[in-house]
Amino acid sequence: MSILHTIPEADADATTAAMYDDDIADQGFVAAHTKVMALNPGAYAAWEALIGEIARPLGLRRYELVTLAAARGTRSRHCRLAHGRRSLALFEGDQLVRIAADYRDADLSPAEVAMMAYAERVGRDSDRMTDADSLTLRQHGFSDREILDITLAAAARNYYSRAIQALAVDVDVPEDIGPELRDALLRGL
Repeated sequence: MSILHTIPEADADATTAAMYDDDIADQGFVAAHTKVMALNPGAYAAWEALIGEIARPLGLRRYELVTLAAARGTRSRHCRLAHGRRSLALFEGDQLVRIAADYRDADLSPAEVAMMAYAERVGRDSDRMTDADSLTLRQHGFSDREILDITLAAAARNYYSRAIQALAVDVDVPEDIGPELRDALLRGL
């Protein structure tokens, strides 16, 4: 539990109330990480704008796959659960369980598997990456722009995951995901 004193919903100004309302509309509650980030709404707005600029050219499917893999690399239960839930709109439940458990054996394309392995490595040990890592993506048909966007998406997830982990923000377990998916998302972290 974070030591930070967050803004109660009843005391939220218009900007914070809008952040809280977005969470309620999306998932039925205000996430603990949203309450913490609401302490600096300008930084949160900048984060959202950055993610929009990164995710748009990648497309939602690629963005969520990269995010799940990068969150695995940073061992972020927060992001694995939140983006696992979001990914239910993109994948059948059984495939998403397989992606969460082992994306290498989940009926993804070889390019998607390479992209996820790269993103996981960005989250886990980017300091040891070399040109060989990027060349693997190029060998799977990714353009220079796509390699950059994959890298930016994974690095941005690293930033957000590390911030909420460092602040010991409570992990919200979405109630609308089944136990099999929840367990697969959390296994190995």
